[in-house]
Amino acid sequence: MDAAPLNATELGAPAETDRTGDTAPVRTVYAPGHPLNLKQTLGPLSRGHYDPTLRWDGPAVWRTLNTPSGPATLHLVERRDGISATAWGPGAADAIAGVPELCGHGDDWSELDVSNNAFLAESLRRSPGLRLLRTNAVFEALLPAILEQKVTGIEARRAWRQLILKYGEPAPGPAPDGMRVFPSADVWRRIPSWEWHRAGVGPQRSQTAVRASVVAASLERTLTMGRGGADVASKLRSLPGIGIWTAAETTQRSHGDPDSPSVGDYHLPAVVGWALIGKPVDDDGMLELLSPWAGHRQRIMRLIGVSGFRKPMFGPRMTIQDHRGH
Repeated sequence: MDAAPLNATELGAPAETDRTGDTAPVRTVYAPGHPLNLKQTLGPLSRGHYDPTLRWDGPAVWRTLNTPSGPATLHLVERRDGISATAWGPGAADAIAGVPELCGHGDDWSELDVSNNAFLAESLRRSPGLRLLRTNAVFEALLPAILEQKVTGIEARRAWRQLILKYGEPAPGPAPDGMRVFPSADVWRRIPSWEWHRAGVGPQRSQTAVRASVVAASLERTLTMGRGGADVASKLRSLPGIGIWTAAETTQRSHGDPDSPSVGDYHLPAVVGWALIGKPVDDDGMLELLSPWAGHRQRIMRLIGVSGFRKPMFGPRMTIQDHRGH
């Protein structure tokens, strides 16, 4: 997966605007010059089938975002000549400007060598359009990662949906019904404790989320430090309640970090172990298995993820708890 040279449309320019009713959509085509699988690349952004901020529609996707210029709705369609992008709302121009990196521009796979592993080599061969996305929105990536700390996916997605529907404003433009925009840090900071409780978010996670909202602006400044790495993770982990897992889950999405496996995940070590050596391993075993690809470990994780591989279904499962109240 060699990085392609930049061209005008790849940079999101020239963008065209027109007026339809009360909206002024901004349009462009991102043409990277290499295969791009939109669903594989943007898959990590989805927080379940009922995520109010992301909606798949066949080869197209609707995404809402809160940009420095305001809320926006972004519609991406995979076409033969590239990715057709249209955005609405006060933040439409910002959303369009972010399309190339959202779709993996700058993510260079050319130095990744998996030729000595048949499973990974086959996954790479079958997924030439896979890239690591970069949203350039740290707090937006951090908040759902906080909600996912030490709970099941069902609990975390339920909380995400409930809070976004209550506090996110309706998506601009012709977005599908029910879509909402990720609230600003100021809104998250003001959510009362009983609303966190009703959403099933305990005090430890809610307090971490509020602390993160207070320093959201400084979190965004880590984007100037490149595509993640130890220094960025250290900055995030300086915030009480943010550990190695939460930092990795964040920088994978916000920074496009190519080397940030989610250490501490309940399921991933076993998945990696079964996929690469046919038996489960713990975190240390996972890191040992990934060590030959240092610098590319998140790319390896994504190759495993898109391969269709599933670990054997046995063993204990996490208990689903209901903290929502009545």
